[in-house]
Amino acid sequence: MSGMWGNKLKVSIFGESHGVGIGITIDGLPPGVEINMEEVMKEMARRAPGKSNLSTARKEADQPEILSGFFEGKTTGTPLCAVIRNADMHSRDYGKLKDLMRPGHADYPGFIRYNGFNDYRGGGHFSGRITAPLVFAGAICKQVLQARGINIGAHVKSIGNIEDKSFYDVKVDKELLDNLKLKELPLLAPEKEDEMRTLILEAKKEQDSTGGTIECTILGIKAGIGNPFFDSVESTLAHLMFSVPAVKGIEFGKGFEMTKLRGSECN
Repeated sequence: MSGMWGNKLKVSIFGESHGVGIGITIDGLPPGVEINMEEVMKEMARRAPGKSNLSTARKEADQPEILSGFFEGKTTGTPLCAVIRNADMHSRDYGKLKDLMRPGHADYPGFIRYNGFNDYRGGGHFSGRITAPLVFAGAICKQVLQARGINIGAHVKSIGNIEDKSFYDVKVDKELLDNLKLKELPLLAPEKEDEMRTLILEAKKEQDSTGGTIECTILGIKAGIGNPFFDSVESTLAHLMFSVPAVKGIEFGKGFEMTKLRGSECN
């Protein structure tokens, strides 16, 4: 029943969707790292619900309150703990879930796992709301990595059957990744935006939703990071990615496209 992950850097998440708050403790950050909280809040705003008609209607400020490990703008080296208070909760809307559990959700597994004592409101501890503390931790870690010349960026690769360009099709540099962060729908082919918006809003109008994929790239990472087999970059990243409730698949490089190629074409 652990909410902890990591070796050198350890993170521990806590809270429920309709509880008082959600939060995270990050242990292992080096002391003296200057953190730009304005940049952290920009990352939080990208994830925050209620900012767009393309996402959930729940409205949350997602304002992290740092309780420890941060002093005068820098990390202290001790565990950094932050909490995000919940505000927009309609718990009565979930009263039926106590007995009528949703397929494709964690309602039933959670009930079994915790012998019926789990907080089922809004998905409880299994809710996508818990990704807010993960974004907070990621925003801090991105700054640590940027100071070492490592930059991370992503774009919406597809919504339904509508495909954006791939990073393989364009020149990827820090400027491109920074510009993508400024967009509500970060796309390499902006002409696809209207089509994607229409698909999302049509599904929403029908009280439904649609799936999609994102493509992520890392610049400045050196070869030789990680360890063979169980702690390789791919195995570690896959472990973390599947911790996000909505993630159901992951590819590295050409991924499953490689199954259509010969070995001489892949290497």
